[in-house]
Amino acid sequence: MREACRAIAAGEPLRGDTRRLARAFKRVLGITPRAYTEAHRVTRFKQELKRRKHVSPALYEAGYSSTSRVYEHAHEQLGMTPATYARGGTGIGIAYVTVPTSLGRLLVAATERGVCRVALGDTAPALEADLIAEFPAARVVQDKSGKLHGWVTAILAYLEGREPDLDLPLDIRATAFQRRVWQELQKIPFGQTRSYAEIAKRIGQPTAARAVARACATNPAALVIPCHRVVREDGDLGGYRWGVERKEALLKMETEI
Repeated sequence: MREACRAIAAGEPLRGDTRRLARAFKRVLGITPRAYTEAHRVTRFKQELKRRKHVSPALYEAGYSSTSRVYEHAHEQLGMTPATYARGGTGIGIAYVTVPTSLGRLLVAATERGVCRVALGDTAPALEADLIAEFPAARVVQDKSGKLHGWVTAILAYLEGREPDLDLPLDIRATAFQRRVWQELQKIPFGQTRSYAEIAKRIGQPTAARAVARACATNPAALVIPCHRVVREDGDLGGYRWGVERKEALLKMETEI
């Protein structure tokens, strides 16, 4: 068993009992052992970066065999280089704005590369605190230059039913699995819904409904990545990171337009 687990984690060719173990693992958890291992490795790496503040000891402690493996997917998984992440986002500029909407406060934040956060909440201070929690050393400032005006206007137009297609540039961190799920969510037409199971099938992992739900729950860009359009198979709304009441209101707005 130990040898089988080692082979799975290392991505080696699977044979016999190892292959059966991998199939059973995917059937139960909805993702492959290798994807599961990689997701936990990234989480451990992020924790070690914050604790140690240096890349080399953090990557080896997390189980990476070389720096090239880490830097190859750094921007997809961290949104920046590991060294910058270890410094709490030092050197990264994030501009944000909060505005009132019919669903509470809306926060839109962006780096130079694109929108990094769209969130809904009850108060501006709470939304701002969530924004800086992961990168306390980043330059997080209110947008006074109007840089975000066009993107905010588009999102507000969507909330008023005047902009069904939000196509904004994104700068978000994601595992490979999260990225596949979020890209599939962006294909759901305005006014329609899909079940978690349907999304799992569409990305080629029909048993990964629970993993899809977890990816929806970690979506950092509300509305732009329309995770509110994903419901349970029985039609129940399921969960929503920004409140089920807001999910219900969004779906109602879309179907009534």
